[in-house]
Amino acid sequence: MRLALVLLPLVLPIALTAQLPTPPVAKKKPVTTTLHGEKRVDDYAYFRDRNDPETIPYLEAENRYTEAMTAHTVELQKKLYDEMLGRIKEDDAQVPVPRDGWLYYSRTETGKAYPIYARKRGSADAPEEVYFDQNREAEGYEFYDLGGMEVSPDHQKLAVLVDTNGYEDFVLRVKDLRTGEWLPDRIEKLSWGLAWASDNRTLFYMTPDSAKRGDRVWRHVVGTPTAQDVSVYQDTDVLYNVSVSRSRSGEWILISSASFTSSEWHVIPAAAPTTPLRVIAPRRPGVEYEVEAGEGVFFILTNENATNFKVMTAPVADPAARNWKEWLPHRADVFVEGILPFKRHVVVQERREGLRRLRVTALAGGAAHDVSFPEVAYGVSLTGNAQYDLGTLRFSYSSLVTPPTVYDYAMDARTRELRKRTEVLGGYDPSRYAVERLTATARDGTRVPISLVYRKSLVRDGKRPLLLYAYGSYGATTEPTFRSSIFSLLDRDFIYAIAHVRGGQEMGRQWYDDGKMMKKMNTFTDFIDVADHLVKERYTSADRLAANGGSAGGLLMGVVATMRPELFKVVVADVPFVDVINTMLDASIPLTAQEWEQWGNPNKPEEYRYMRAYSPYDNVTAKAYPRMLVTSGLNDSRVGYFEPTKWVAKLRATRTDANPLLLKMNMGAGHGGSSGRYEQLRELAFRYAFIVDQVSIGLIQ
Repeated sequence: MRLALVLLPLVLPIALTAQLPTPPVAKKKPVTTTLHGEKRVDDYAYFRDRNDPETIPYLEAENRYTEAMTAHTVELQKKLYDEMLGRIKEDDAQVPVPRDGWLYYSRTETGKAYPIYARKRGSADAPEEVYFDQNREAEGYEFYDLGGMEVSPDHQKLAVLVDTNGYEDFVLRVKDLRTGEWLPDRIEKLSWGLAWASDNRTLFYMTPDSAKRGDRVWRHVVGTPTAQDVSVYQDTDVLYNVSVSRSRSGEWILISSASFTSSEWHVIPAAAPTTPLRVIAPRRPGVEYEVEAGEGVFFILTNENATNFKVMTAPVADPAARNWKEWLPHRADVFVEGILPFKRHVVVQERREGLRRLRVTALAGGAAHDVSFPEVAYGVSLTGNAQYDLGTLRFSYSSLVTPPTVYDYAMDARTRELRKRTEVLGGYDPSRYAVERLTATARDGTRVPISLVYRKSLVRDGKRPLLLYAYGSYGATTEPTFRSSIFSLLDRDFIYAIAHVRGGQEMGRQWYDDGKMMKKMNTFTDFIDVADHLVKERYTSADRLAANGGSAGGLLMGVVATMRPELFKVVVADVPFVDVINTMLDASIPLTAQEWEQWGNPNKPEEYRYMRAYSPYDNVTAKAYPRMLVTSGLNDSRVGYFEPTKWVAKLRATRTDANPLLLKMNMGAGHGGSSGRYEQLRELAFRYAFIVDQVSIGLIQ
């Protein structure tokens, strides 16, 4: 049957029976402060106290209201869920990753929410050994996520970091893979990061400070009391985050400490884990670098006198900065994103003209070549390269219409072998869809890339609904990669578009620098200018335009809904960072202090005024806003649940429109929502149903 586009009237009667949540403002005393001569009154500050007797009941009331207001979409939610699940091969397995004669992989089974981690020894025909079944371990928990998983060098022990509430307070557990038994070792309230030493007994882990900043690395010997663990490194500078890992060569424990503008690395020989750590190069203002171990050298990626980064080498014997030698020079038109050394090759991830390229260099002779990719917009990532001494590079390639495809690339022969293309069920046919890459001119003349996908054939008459997505912060690049779920919108005649706004690094490091601190406004105006361009070029119209972003992208949603509410019919803000000033004033809140180099420090008058101009919570005014869905998680440690809660409450008390304004609070999860794949799909179906319903586009047969 042919799918047709129709406009449906909004279903309002259910809304008349929904009880609008009313914050108990009258019972609470507002928090009043004065900053840089401005009196600041926060009527909803009390929401930060989750132990306040009225906080949880209020959030539950918001959820009941949201459920009532969306009750008429339940059937659509189920249909969307069934469609999205129907495209997924539930019984599936990753391409095995070779490591020291073992083949490691994960697989999924129908009806099970989590992966099963397994391995085989010697060949793919060997018996399977399940070494971690996340489904079994998650029994009895509503939420169960992993923050790390590392098998020891001798393949006889497994260390995992487990989160059972979404707050990212990890518990370290160690399993004996010979017996299948969990060892007594158990360490709680940890941060990200695990690394095994070569003795297969020594394990490095991390703890956070009171603001959840990873700040200290510890050394633990399996089977000994935690009280005997040794603090190996601590950074007390609140601007710096610490990390720990083991080099792919297996020779080194790498410890980094990095802010958004400076970094410092230390190394410990993995074969001598009690050796005092050695610094590669002391931190210097404005100088960032990363370290990867090669054959007798460290490869160092740095921005020193190189905006788009360059690659240096340093001898292992004395890697001080005075001994660094240029290996790959800085190029103004090429952004170096990362390096992956092998025993006989080095792979450099580069970005040119907004797209990632792979540059392969043979260490014997120095010949270099690029791995080519066919489409106008795509994403490629290095994955499954655990074996350092191989001559084969593994990468995953996809585009907005090409499912994830894993290749093994022979670096000397320059040939690729297709190992797997993710199977998309439900009759998926890529020839039915088209991808475009275009640009919009921002108000300052900058050309902003846009990636689009839609069902053929497109008539640009402004009648198609369009979902516009962006993130645009921390230098995170939004790749135009495959998402099978989005086809439930495309088959309802939606266009899906990604705005590659400043604040990411799509167009190089300057693209990031021009979208943070005192240039952060570029992120928001770029998104608006992209939306205006898509309307002007009649891809869509303002009454059919939906916008979505999460976390820092949720801040973007809050700002554009404030600046240009008439431009967007629907806005979905996921876990949005919207109370910018209050959060950045409180260094006890996770992420705050180090992000003074990302957003600014409101204790500084000039930076306060700049942030004050866009902070959504501080700019709620009496006007009409778009139809809005705001999501959050009660256990979110990255963007506190109270930020979106306060924002929604203030919007309700101030706005002049009667459009739907819904807050959906996940009472048992954190920043990323539910941990199981089926619940994640249900949450996505709920979002999509809200968008489809509010744009008034339906599907008929």
